[in-house]
Amino acid sequence: MKRVVITGMGIVTGLGLGKDENLSGIIEGRDAVREITSFDTSVYKKTLGAEARGFKFPVRLKKIKTARYDRAAKLVLAAADEAFGEAAFKGGPPAHTIVVLGTTLGGMISGAAYHRELLAGKPGRHKHLYDYLACSQAADVSTEWGLTGQTFTVSNACASGANAIGFAFREIRSGRLDTALAGGFDTMCEFTYAGFNSLQAITRSRCSPFDKNRDGLALGEGAAVLVLEELAQAEKRGARALAEITGYGESSDAFHITRPEPTGEGAAAAIKEALAVAGIAPSDIDYINAHGTATIFNDAMEAAAIKRAFGAAAKTVPVSSVKAMIGHTLGGAGAAEAVISILALRSGILPPNINYTTPDPDCDLNIVDRPGQKASLKRIMSNSFGFGGANAVLVMQSY
Repeated sequence: MKRVVITGMGIVTGLGLGKDENLSGIIEGRDAVREITSFDTSVYKKTLGAEARGFKFPVRLKKIKTARYDRAAKLVLAAADEAFGEAAFKGGPPAHTIVVLGTTLGGMISGAAYHRELLAGKPGRHKHLYDYLACSQAADVSTEWGLTGQTFTVSNACASGANAIGFAFREIRSGRLDTALAGGFDTMCEFTYAGFNSLQAITRSRCSPFDKNRDGLALGEGAAVLVLEELAQAEKRGARALAEITGYGESSDAFHITRPEPTGEGAAAAIKEALAVAGIAPSDIDYINAHGTATIFNDAMEAAAIKRAFGAAAKTVPVSSVKAMIGHTLGGAGAAEAVISILALRSGILPPNINYTTPDPDCDLNIVDRPGQKASLKRIMSNSFGFGGANAVLVMQSY
């Protein structure tokens, strides 16, 4: 099997544009969850979310005019530009690079705009239909950078971003290809917000994963991508390896479309597979970036899954969810949290689980409850557990 390293990363979240702004926010324990401004929230009782406020598209496009893209595409293109820039390919990324992106909504903002135009008796603009397609953002990336490798779009709820990275990891590890851009994205969209509001899943006050008094998630928006390369190729061209992906596991609960299987058996299976692929024991993991949505059932299930898979090591391994800071970015969550995990790995600073004040006996884990905590980190795990029982787990280590 080939070894797979990460040579570039890009990220946009409510904490800011790029790795530096996001790392600064993580170290400070900054809360990006505020009153939503993207749409009128006056009809909703719950009005909080983590928007990428002040996001200005920084990329000078070569192939298509900036005005052609909607917000989803711009978030992805900004993240891809940062990632490819860090990877520093001479003459640009190889043409055979594949693009794998995870999303829940795709271009839903454009789809909703087209619908509003029709309801108003206007002819819907074709532009909105192009951007609405869930495959269009991956196609936009391949078009802008001239990538003729296959493009893939993964839509597997909140596990989508991690699934996309895991797919690329397996392809490179097997020797089928040597370069990939993988990650995920989603935007702050009223259609989605209304759905989660109807499910009564959104917090009224603050997002507080694993806290006894947690009352729901905060939606976020953003995009994150990673450049994955086969190690020998990266070394041959003198690239800097930021980290190595060593394990990936996936499973399905086969239980319920929105509620997780309470014993955590399915999620634990994905954790165990990721550890087995990495060839390590639970005690070798130095930090777990938890899915931690701050919903009653999800957090209790994840705690049960970690204890089921880690055994005695579950009592000591540091655990935190960054969704308290950046919100739940849905299809972008697994990718954004993978990038944040690698930033933690490289900085030696644990991402804090902010807003954690009251321990929950059902979530009796070693929660990172303060910002700025330093740790010696070599191997980390990032969990993504989505609607429909979709489970995906990544293991990464320093290189």
